[in-house]
Amino acid sequence: MLLAENIWNLKSDTGEIRAELREQIGTEVAEWREEGKAELVPGVLFIDERHYYNPGNKLQSPHGTPIDFLDRLLIISTQPYKEEEIRKILDIRCQEEDVEISEDARVLLTKIEVNTSLRYTIHLITSAALACQKWKGKVVEVKDITRVYNLFYDMKRSTQYLMEYQSHYMFKEMSAGEAEEDETTTMVS
Repeated sequence: MLLAENIWNLKSDTGEIRAELREQIGTEVAEWREEGKAELVPGVLFIDERHYYNPGNKLQSPHGTPIDFLDRLLIISTQPYKEEEIRKILDIRCQEEDVEISEDARVLLTKIEVNTSLRYTIHLITSAALACQKWKGKVVEVKDITRVYNLFYDMKRSTQYLMEYQSHYMFKEMSAGEAEEDETTTMVS
């Protein structure tokens, strides 16, 4: 069996996977295939944790992916979804979650997705369905979408809120006067 430390220590000082580790992995995979525990399937491998593959240099690279890893990839061009495609995706999600939703609420969800993200909007479907159910509704309406939209921030609104109120949160730099006043308040409390 492969040792866990070998799996996490895949590269040598040069950034390349060592030959003995390649051989050990190849042997292990071959054994798993013979035992029916593994199967090699041709296709595309997406690595979400690509920052683990940083070869240790200080170079800034495109897509936030190390250059020596990036030049081994085939990059597929994608385009943002059109509104009608977004609407179809949201319709499918509503069907999958057994959420009945009014036409006006569908239009609002589509507008929200255009300004936020698909993931956030899909979360709103679930949250709005729960809110609708709590208020004894049968069909998700605009008021349900609005209620959860105001409760749960998307990334842009959350960032904007934090920037606006950053002085109220920890880890801000305090002037000497503020620090003394804070100590005095703590002693009195």
